[in-house]
Amino acid sequence: MEVLLIEDDPNMVGIISLAFQLRLPEARLIPTNYGERGIELVRNKVPNIVILDLGLPDVDGFDVLERIRMFSSVPILILTARGEEADILRGVELGADDYTVKPFRQMELLARAKMLALRASPRETAAPMMCGPLYFHPPTRQLLYYGRQVAITATEADILFQLMKAPGQVVVYSTLAETVWGEDYPGADESLKIHVERLRTRLDEDPGAPQLILSQPGVGYVLAVPEGFSGANPGAAGKSGDADSASQGPDASTPNMYSREVDVFSLYMYQLECSFDTN
Repeated sequence: MEVLLIEDDPNMVGIISLAFQLRLPEARLIPTNYGERGIELVRNKVPNIVILDLGLPDVDGFDVLERIRMFSSVPILILTARGEEADILRGVELGADDYTVKPFRQMELLARAKMLALRASPRETAAPMMCGPLYFHPPTRQLLYYGRQVAITATEADILFQLMKAPGQVVVYSTLAETVWGEDYPGADESLKIHVERLRTRLDEDPGAPQLILSQPGVGYVLAVPEGFSGANPGAAGKSGDADSASQGPDASTPNMYSREVDVFSLYMYQLECSFDTN
């Protein structure tokens, strides 16, 4: 695994390098302290993951992030001293997959980096899913909403995957955190909030009044689907209040016609249905 570190603080580079050497020795760290050089290395070296500091001497980190996203979908972890939610949200909106605010725990940083690299690998065993107006293909992270292509990050794909497995039911914070980061850590619900807000900006006409991904305060999130769309699961209603059972998803012994695996013909019918619905 090759990790590109774009960071201008030599002390921070030393700390991160030592952490990788001791805890993740199979990883090869490629450090640079300039944003322009980092963009060049992403294009030429094609690393497995990028750790990007937002405060760089030559180019603003947000600009580096935006330019990388113009040609690459490499997982990007923001590493910054900026703890303001607005900065974090902006980074996620520009395409960052995850973030860590300085000071950070070394093990947390390594866990997040490793999870991002693993999630970037194709999910060959995950079948396409349909859920109302949503079509999602996990191996490629292809997402269609009413037939429209929507670009999402690896973190957002993990969150959406869990929600689509249990439509109409609450998926608790701990389940989502363990899927995304491999553990449920203090403050994970706030991190999830940032990524869910970005999904809403892509899928809802008014992200301030979401209709698709709904919040269950203090518990988790629910995926709702507009009424009248074919494929609704009549058994989903009335279960959203049971957070413990909802986090496990639908009963495997009961066919779920709301969130289902699809074939090529089903995708064709889905796109045809969307074209009628939006006209």
